[in-house]
Amino acid sequence: MSAPVTNRSLHRLPPLDAVRVVGALAVVAHHVGFATGINVGDGPWAGWLARLDVGVAVFFVLSGFLLYRPWAHARATGQPLPGAGIYLWRRALRILPAYWLTVVVCLLVVPRNADATAGDWARHFTLTQIYDAYGLRHALGHTWSLATEAVFYVLLPILAVLALSGRRRAGRPVLILAVAALITATWVALLSTGVLSLSRHTTWLPSYAIWFGAGMALASVHVSLSNGHLPRWRFLDDMGRAPLACWGTALALLGVATTSIAGPRTLAEPTAAQFGLKITLYAMIAVLVLVPLAFGPQTRTKAAFGSGFARWLGLVSYGLFLWHPFVLEMLYEVTGRQEFTGDLLETYAITVAGGLLLASLSYYLVEKPLLRLGHLRRRRPPGNSTESQSATPAATAAS
Repeated sequence: MSAPVTNRSLHRLPPLDAVRVVGALAVVAHHVGFATGINVGDGPWAGWLARLDVGVAVFFVLSGFLLYRPWAHARATGQPLPGAGIYLWRRALRILPAYWLTVVVCLLVVPRNADATAGDWARHFTLTQIYDAYGLRHALGHTWSLATEAVFYVLLPILAVLALSGRRRAGRPVLILAVAALITATWVALLSTGVLSLSRHTTWLPSYAIWFGAGMALASVHVSLSNGHLPRWRFLDDMGRAPLACWGTALALLGVATTSIAGPRTLAEPTAAQFGLKITLYAMIAVLVLVPLAFGPQTRTKAAFGSGFARWLGLVSYGLFLWHPFVLEMLYEVTGRQEFTGDLLETYAITVAGGLLLASLSYYLVEKPLLRLGHLRRRRPPGNSTESQSATPAATAAS
């Protein structure tokens, strides 16, 4: 009789729910800062608000970590790899219905979308809007990141099999990160030579391969440490004991990114070098945000981030991502405000409140009922009781 399979490398990590919330609130602040004109000004907060699109990096790293972890766990514990069909079915149920509802409302209700064509509808429904030069409509510009992440979802079963090939049960975190970094570096090089367009191809998946790869590498290490492999990576558990040090360093790196070294704060195009440096800085920031909540022992910090209210906010954070640009757009439309005007704090509070209201309705009326279908279609594999903890798509301003 075989030994029972351990589940310690796949136990649920409640503090990561709060990471979604932090990322979502940062992205909302970024959008509100742009709408009110703060981002493009010279005030003391302009640079910080402009760089709060770092939330997209946090979400992409989180996606790589959470979605790859079941594959790494299965490999480390000698179980069959998760089925690609079930995985993709559950991803589709988690993402598409609520997203499609948002698309319908935004294209029908937002006045500036009155001229939307059949092509606009088709591109947004199929998440191919980023492959058209002018494919993003008003209140839907943030969905570029969802379109990018959807490609990662589809490719992940293949990437996981490739990453887990060979004899090493613990995976290859260094190789995963190196390959991902090489993909992004090659893409940036093509941008710098003019083979690819900075105005179009910076939203495509290869630009952000290093973010997803960083998350996958962290998942590989996390599973390995939980199963007694890769002891040399134990320093990540030590970092998990020092959240203030990690987050202080992340804040310092964000401070560097607020300067012109990471490109302009307006809609002007950065150089390829500036874009590449921004991607690199954001990758390091996102990793430093994630590590204290995923690694190390249980701490008071983790307990706070894993509280019931934080976890509830995590549940509705996808809806906040989807709906907050609609709330912001309609706020300006109904009140007759001019673009790049308005009080920052007031606008932020209204956008968050309205976004959370619509997010709650979306979760309880659309997302939660349909998620049950994902459980009806699968047979629960041994030791995979936490497969439902998955990342929420990221969002940031279209540029």
